[in-house]
Amino acid sequence: MPTFSERIGVTPIKSIIQIDSISRDLENSLWNALIIYYWDKMDESILRSRNEIRTLYYNVWAHYFKNKLDEIYHSKPNFISMIKKYFFTCEWYEKYNLIEFVKNSYHPLDTRDSTNKEYIDYCNIVFERELSGYRFIDGTLGPIITPIEIESIEDALTIDDIYKPVKTHFGRALQFLSDKTNPDYRNSIKESISGVESFCSILTKNPKATLGQALKVIEEEHSLHTALKSSFNSLYGYASDGDGIRHHLKFEENSKQEDAIYMLVSCSAFINYLIKKASTTAIK
Repeated sequence: MPTFSERIGVTPIKSIIQIDSISRDLENSLWNALIIYYWDKMDESILRSRNEIRTLYYNVWAHYFKNKLDEIYHSKPNFISMIKKYFFTCEWYEKYNLIEFVKNSYHPLDTRDSTNKEYIDYCNIVFERELSGYRFIDGTLGPIITPIEIESIEDALTIDDIYKPVKTHFGRALQFLSDKTNPDYRNSIKESISGVESFCSILTKNPKATLGQALKVIEEEHSLHTALKSSFNSLYGYASDGDGIRHHLKFEENSKQEDAIYMLVSCSAFINYLIKKASTTAIK
């Protein structure tokens, strides 16, 4: 469950969704992945290890750390000690460099060896559980959310108090998303959409207006582009029609973290856009 500081917004969003840092829990879990899938395959004397393990070790020593080959450690304990010290003191992005490099440097001779696939699957489970902003996608480590998108969410959570119900919805969306023990992506998506609906009803001074009704008013009176209105009407339908996420239980098990993040980013960006538009069209 999110901490008190996370729920009231003291903890920055980029610390909840980790994009330029790595928490202790994530750090430990990634180190464990290296142990389980690679380091444990080494013999005490690395020279007696399987060919692909020796090759991996030489690659890490010579190509990642750029060390001299004639000074290489041949003892597994010495190697583990060296690389562990590095891993737990290096920058967050260097940890990601290493976990990707190791995967790319392990080339099993047996085509049935599924080590790399199992490692990727394990890391992605850890990334999701710890709310990392990165995933292995087609074998390459990349972002699923950008700093600009994080900034958009933060902006939506700090809008004027006149839109307090909107901030409440987004706060709940983030809470459902970031609960590590029991994330609720379906309800996170619902709260993101409700935030847009609440904002539009305040903006049009019609508390009973649905999102579709409010968007129609905004389009007609304040030059909302038709394509933008249509895109959010489609999202509203995704959330609210008979087969939508608010009504259909199949979404309970099918909703994923990336869906919830996408909706939170999209809805916050749309609100930030409307706020700027309102400032130039005298909507109060």
